Amino acid sequence: MSGSDQLLKRIDKLTEIGIALSAERDTSKLLEMILLGAKELTHADGGTLYSVQEDNTVKMEIVRTDSLDFAMGGSTGKPIPFAPIPLYDANGKPNTHMVVTHTVLHDCTVNIPDAYNAEGFDFAGTKEFDSKTGYRSVSFLTVPLKNHEGDIIGVLQLLNAQDPLDDSIIPFDEEAQHLTESLASQAAIALTNHRLIGDLKNLLESLIQLVATAIDEKSPYTGGHCKRVPVLTMMLAEAAHATEQGPLKDFTLSDDDRYELSIAAWLHDCGKITTPEYVVDKSTKLETIYDRIETVDTRVQILKRDAEIAMLRQQLAAHERGEQPDTQALQQQYQQTLRELDEELDLLHISNTGGEFMAQADQQRIAQIGQRRWCYNGESVPLLSENEIYNLCIAKGTLTPEEREVINNHIVATIKMLETLPFPKHLRNVPEYAGGHHEKMDGTGYPRGLTGEQMSVQARIMAIADIFEALTARDRPYKEGKKLSEALRILKFMKQDQHIDPDLFDLFIRERLFERYANEYLDKGQIDTVDVAGLVS
Repeated sequence: MSGSDQLLKRIDKLTEIGIALSAERDTSKLLEMILLGAKELTHADGGTLYSVQEDNTVKMEIVRTDSLDFAMGGSTGKPIPFAPIPLYDANGKPNTHMVVTHTVLHDCTVNIPDAYNAEGFDFAGTKEFDSKTGYRSVSFLTVPLKNHEGDIIGVLQLLNAQDPLDDSIIPFDEEAQHLTESLASQAAIALTNHRLIGDLKNLLESLIQLVATAIDEKSPYTGGHCKRVPVLTMMLAEAAHATEQGPLKDFTLSDDDRYELSIAAWLHDCGKITTPEYVVDKSTKLETIYDRIETVDTRVQILKRDAEIAMLRQQLAAHERGEQPDTQALQQQYQQTLRELDEELDLLHISNTGGEFMAQADQQRIAQIGQRRWCYNGESVPLLSENEIYNLCIAKGTLTPEEREVINNHIVATIKMLETLPFPKHLRNVPEYAGGHHEKMDGTGYPRGLTGEQMSVQARIMAIADIFEALTARDRPYKEGKKLSEALRILKFMKQDQHIDPDLFDLFIRERLFERYANEYLDKGQIDTVDVAGLVS
């Protein structure tokens, strides 16, 4: 093969390596490809790839010497025991006597035909290695890897160029040097792009987790929800991916799919950042900035005072008329009034706490109590305002329909917020996954009333994760965290009512995912015996 043909072949190989470098996404594999590609281009027996660290040291990342069958770092899984090489000594003087550090400090290629005869560089370590192994280190080619900003991010060092005809050790010729420098340039671009992508990915993840943390910190009653839902989501998603039977057997997840779903899970409640705290934190029916039951208590105390004053005035009026007041009857009437007020106040307090159900009779009684009159600034007014009666008669929980609509609007806000973001192709489904966790299989969910067929498996997974976390959470204002068996029983009812995906629920139970989650995130008092067979029947 002529010299020109060999050069064309090596250029083709350089192009092939460059294309492969641009496609590789794993850092360790990328570093290995750079070194192995350079060795192949130059017929080098060995080589080392170094990275420049932020602490002004040069660290070995990959080491290879073919004739010694010596390999460390990269895919070998063998750690490199050698300490990083400092660019400066303890006094701040540049360390230029080492070839690798000289290359970094002077931004230059160093081509040494024979290390044993080289002047100005310290090859003591190399000679010691040779004496122990019987190897002979001869030719060295050391090339800097420089990024787009002109910063040197690494060093590619090749050892012992070999003659293609007889494998004898020869110096690295000018052609080999130019090819290696070209490869180093491509490698630096690939490494820089890879690092930039990694940095942007880390930044995105940090911002997402920052938003989730802000939402959890916004209310003491939802703390941790945005962090726990991703755990449940990915747990169930991995189980669906692994199953080989039933309707979910064809569901698969690539690494990109996993990442996309994880991001969606972290962002599923980002719209809550727009929800007013007084609604999110409404732990009682009368709570706004403060719990207005305290104001009602004060009004009742005024009624008690007025009752006592009325009794004393009747006694005084009898004395003024020269009559003997019926003190016992007046006292009995007064005590009866106090008992009635206490009973009514007890009912107001009980009603104020909220619950799963409020009887119609209790609602009517609240309305009657509200019509009692008390004196405010010399004017007779009802004991309870219309708004207070309306709130105290909430049949379930602590939120009025209007406040529940405000809460529900968080999912609309979530979708709007996420749909405005320019997600890259591999994250384009984040708005759909995050925005669908309140939809139901029968189409009665919100905000879009989607049916199961219209929902992705990922959105259906998130729906179960969101509900189960909410049921078992111990930090909600209107309830304690439910026991494991009770939470799962409620989910079973939701399955039967076609609110959640029945196949995913059965998988959640069959694989005992609830148990794995409970052992890590639930209070021990919440973990009780679960009838698995009864739940999937």
